[in-house]
Amino acid sequence: MIGFASLGFLAPWLLLGLLALPVLWWLLRAVPPAPLRRRFPAVTLLLGLEDRETTPDRTPWWLLLLRMAAIAAAILAFAQPVLNPTDRITGRAPLLIALDGSWASAQSWAARQDKLEEILQFATQDGRSVAVINLSDRPRGENPLSFDSADSWRGRIKGEQPRAWEPDYGLWQDVIAVADPFETLWLSDGLARDGRAALFDTLSDKGDVAVVQSDRDVLALRGIDIEAGALSTTALRLGAGTAEARTVKLLAEGPDPAGITRSLAQGEGVFEAGEGETTASVELPSELRNRVRRVTLEGVRSAGAVVLTDDSIQRRKVALIGGGSEQEGAVLVSPLHFLRKALVPTADVIEAGLADSLQATPDVLILADVADLGASETQDVLDWVEDGGLLVRFAGPRLAASGIGQSEEHPLLPVRLRAGGRTVGGAMSWGAPKALEDFAESSPFFGLEIPDDVLVESQVMAQPDPNLAERVLASLQDGTPLVTAKDQGEGRVVLFHVTANAEWSSLPLSGLFVQLLERLAISARSTDLNSTALEGTVWVPEQVLDGFGVLRDAPALAGVDGATLATRGFGAEMPPGVYKSADQRVALNVLAPDRQISAANWPSGTQFLSMTRTEERPLQALLLMAALILLCIDILATLLVGGRLRLRGATAAAMLLALWPQGDALAQTAAQDDAALLRAANNTVLAYVETGDTRLDDISRAGLLGLSTELFRRTSVEPVEPVGVNLETDELALYPFLYWPVTDTVRMPSEAAFEKVNAFLRGGGLILFDTRDSNIGRGISGGTPNGKMLQNLARNLDIPALEPVPEDHVLTRAFYLLQDFPGRYGDANVWVEAAPPDAEQVEGMPFRNLNDGVTPVVIGGNDWASAWAVTENGRFAYPVGRGVAGERQREIAIRFGVNLIMHVLTGNYKSDQVHVPALLDRLGQ
Repeated sequence: MIGFASLGFLAPWLLLGLLALPVLWWLLRAVPPAPLRRRFPAVTLLLGLEDRETTPDRTPWWLLLLRMAAIAAAILAFAQPVLNPTDRITGRAPLLIALDGSWASAQSWAARQDKLEEILQFATQDGRSVAVINLSDRPRGENPLSFDSADSWRGRIKGEQPRAWEPDYGLWQDVIAVADPFETLWLSDGLARDGRAALFDTLSDKGDVAVVQSDRDVLALRGIDIEAGALSTTALRLGAGTAEARTVKLLAEGPDPAGITRSLAQGEGVFEAGEGETTASVELPSELRNRVRRVTLEGVRSAGAVVLTDDSIQRRKVALIGGGSEQEGAVLVSPLHFLRKALVPTADVIEAGLADSLQATPDVLILADVADLGASETQDVLDWVEDGGLLVRFAGPRLAASGIGQSEEHPLLPVRLRAGGRTVGGAMSWGAPKALEDFAESSPFFGLEIPDDVLVESQVMAQPDPNLAERVLASLQDGTPLVTAKDQGEGRVVLFHVTANAEWSSLPLSGLFVQLLERLAISARSTDLNSTALEGTVWVPEQVLDGFGVLRDAPALAGVDGATLATRGFGAEMPPGVYKSADQRVALNVLAPDRQISAANWPSGTQFLSMTRTEERPLQALLLMAALILLCIDILATLLVGGRLRLRGATAAAMLLALWPQGDALAQTAAQDDAALLRAANNTVLAYVETGDTRLDDISRAGLLGLSTELFRRTSVEPVEPVGVNLETDELALYPFLYWPVTDTVRMPSEAAFEKVNAFLRGGGLILFDTRDSNIGRGISGGTPNGKMLQNLARNLDIPALEPVPEDHVLTRAFYLLQDFPGRYGDANVWVEAAPPDAEQVEGMPFRNLNDGVTPVVIGGNDWASAWAVTENGRFAYPVGRGVAGERQREIAIRFGVNLIMHVLTGNYKSDQVHVPALLDRLGQ
């Protein structure tokens, strides 16, 4: 096929006929040779006579042009031109379709599925064998490249889903290198990664390679931090949209008190024009922080747009132990008072004896001017620290006078101390209070701003040992250590060389004091994925992400070795998610904290195909009609020029208009509309709402066709072929039932359309709203894009109060006895009009007398149309589950559809059985 902009030709070689037009022009305008001249005397008798009819010696130029136009139109028509041609790969060689199938593909997965369906359709027409592989999977079996008929693949790719990890091209390169020649269509996610160029070269050695990429932006989140109590993350984007500014909304999600996952707080980030990275944050009260399970980008279905949380952001338990007791009247200046004020907003504070505090398994233990502990207490604290605890100590008069850690390093002190300390005016006077030095990059306090009014007047001094420099977290401007730390087993010991109150410094009076403690508390119990401490541990997946970013309970996966976990080598055996070992939880997110995303760089000359599926419009019929009309005009013009036809202007115009079929077409269209209305009025017709999405509308039509067939076969209801309705233009009152597949990709109906729908509901019609997303969401909570779209629709509709279908609702027994209402999926509740508050159960009957009519809406997300859908030959179009269990689920789905239609057509007559005891009593039975 050859294309020019939005015009293409399916038989372009026929365009060579246009080269013959100059020859035809010359032949048509040629005249016979001039006759010989001979003088004949009798000719003089004819002088003066005039011939009223003349014949031209050559064809007029305008008539030649008319004939050329007719011939050109015929040649173009036989070249089979199409408007908006779909780009395609033509040929007979085997075709390999390679899907990146990563999290970056999930955001445009529906478009990729449509494109894949289109490619397989063209391959079927061309009779090509096809193999489809997901590069994010590992090669399986002896022959991973299994070329088969395109038709056989069309059923298999329906359930294909994106993975939550990225492809490893090296795994496929050796497999492809030994395969026989073929052509390749690569559905790429557009991201640059190692091995792509080498794999492209290998594929190019086998045959031509074409690439399909989405033009939608790829959005992702990278890591999560806590800054001033807010959850902060870095948002990334890649695509054509980076040239424009864009605002993205961030959602912090977690369980509410009832255990239902909800949005706990919202924030936003702004991508400036031309920028692919921005910082987004969510402000939320500290008491909600422990409930946050994930941070997501609103409206983006991708595992890369989800950041899972673990122990690193949880609100910590901090135990406070003070030296001595707080004296009455001096509470507000005691060290524990300053620590309480600093920690209560961000941590759970425990104040008890040392033994009781350790029994509460705190994350942080703070000793404020506590001197040497007893031997047993020292050992208990040491065991707790070596098990992963954080010990924070503050100096003071008692610690300075105790003399511990001076002759040798104490296990509960990070450094050795010098006797005497250092104070203003003392033997080792500074002369003036000292300010703090900026924090080093290796310090956990790096980046915090130091106020000018934070000054230190006294402190305990550290001995200048060889390892002192590596243990300093903060120091004064003269280099004196202010905060030191050392690792002790799996935990850490930290010493502030000043008091926790304002006796020795102004640090506890500043906001910096709160930030220092918060940084230390956050680091407690956190797991470093780069740490060798993971070696020898086993981590069990608790919850894992799928490619769309949905967090699910982990399947039966084996435990992962700690060293393997640290490599972040995601795959089917170790997907991104939350992993647990003992009492520690670690989140493995899709993007590493330092990950950058960039566009794939393809070799020059690579053929790119559009991801968008366009509707072709053949122009052959129009051009043939134009050629025919031009030839008819040529016949009339030839007769007129030859003097054999005399027509007035009005008569000629009438003849030309008779050749134009527009009036008949309009009349035929009107007749068809009237026939459709009569057919709907005289028959039972199931209808679906047209969404404008061709693939979704085809599923709806196939689903209702399958349900109509089953109704005809199983019941006395005899529906005719289902129809699609346009809410804006079509009359709804003729249909008893509407199937409305809800999708977030369509426009909101107009107010007039909503009024028609409300009139339909008030008139006794029933609408089945199907969000088709119970595999990623539950019920109508609005947690999915389709669920949120349904909420927007419901705001404009007269929908009554709803409840999940009760056990004694008429839908459970309208024709079949049912307990569940599955479709292609079966995990979500189905909602109907709530029962009246005065509904009571009659003695002796197993159910109540519920609504007096038919519920106007049924809402769910089980994708019933796909479960009902049949192909033209009567086979089921889409898989449901696996094996016998899947077939049983499809059967229950069909029974639900039968019950639903019987409920629409017969109302709640089955509920009238509640009156049976009274009727029997009247009859004396």
